[in-house]
Amino acid sequence: MFKEYSPLNKKIFRIIDNNGKVKNKKWMPEIDNKVLVKAYKDMLFARTADLQTVNYQRQGRIFTYPPNYGQEAISGAVAQIIRHDDWLVPAFREMGAWLAKGVTLTEVFLYYMGNEDATRFKNANKVIPFSVPIASQLLHATGIAYEVKIHKKKEVVFTFVGDGGTSEGDFHEAVNFAGVWKVPVIFIVQNNQYGISTPTRVQTASESIAIKSVAYGVKGIQVDGNDFFAMYAAVQEAHKLALAEDGPILIEAVTYRKGAHTTSDDPTKYRTKEEEERWDKTDPMTRLKAYLTDQGLFDFDEDKIIAEYKKEVDRQFVAAENYTEYPIEDVFKYQYVDMPDDLKEQKREYEKFLKWKESKVK
Repeated sequence: MFKEYSPLNKKIFRIIDNNGKVKNKKWMPEIDNKVLVKAYKDMLFARTADLQTVNYQRQGRIFTYPPNYGQEAISGAVAQIIRHDDWLVPAFREMGAWLAKGVTLTEVFLYYMGNEDATRFKNANKVIPFSVPIASQLLHATGIAYEVKIHKKKEVVFTFVGDGGTSEGDFHEAVNFAGVWKVPVIFIVQNNQYGISTPTRVQTASESIAIKSVAYGVKGIQVDGNDFFAMYAAVQEAHKLALAEDGPILIEAVTYRKGAHTTSDDPTKYRTKEEEERWDKTDPMTRLKAYLTDQGLFDFDEDKIIAEYKKEVDRQFVAAENYTEYPIEDVFKYQYVDMPDDLKEQKREYEKFLKWKESKVK
């Protein structure tokens, strides 16, 4: 796969078309029908939770949130392959992968409510906290993979970044050293066409992001990130190679962020309706649903399932809202042994804000 679809060949790896028809039988992965239906339902749950979260934010019940809308096939495919002992070093747009590793929606909600208890991840094994600083998590992923290799563990590190993150020095340093050390890490670049409002063509003059792998001596591939089967096959092969100590691997998943960059963003300022409609035809859920329908596997009431999902999402959100209040002291006191003056001032200002807010409520 990585030879045939080397970035130097300028071919994107794709298996199904926008209508869910298989066009690349050679690389069609073998997936049990039950697993395939589960994958669709998992992606549907992730999308439902994502859309619900945006609603909560619009209601003023949660802080700024980065939607996953339109990118579900990427982490959805990883969710079916990542194992309990594998590492997940995420950015902030991998809902499906988080849930697969045992992160709860309540923890996700707590995080975006500003509660640091969220990242304890009580039921999730080997998951690093979500990373808002762009691309810094990639260095952590390479470092973890280095430790995995030194101790000869049968583990693989999955890490994610957006296309904008590839303009950061951390991206290049992480991939470079991963290549030098030949560590078991899979870099997944979610190329959703925009780094906030900056289009990919302004980020780089390279023909693709995947081609950057060549310079660092690592395997790379450009994949249709809205094609579940292509993502599944690429991640499955990358995982196999990483376990065989033939990593690292760079996967550029070409997708489209259908929502805003975050709920503080207005994409109508920099995207056209025509562009959005064109990309809407590649929607990952629509394509997989078309395939399932064609194969006679779509035999469930989707509306009923979504209604059940919404109830579960609401339940976990209410649990987050009723969670024990996070102590103000804990926000500040663990940063330094001795709190510096500027942090003391921030603490005082925040306490004044909370008193003002409380007076307004009364």
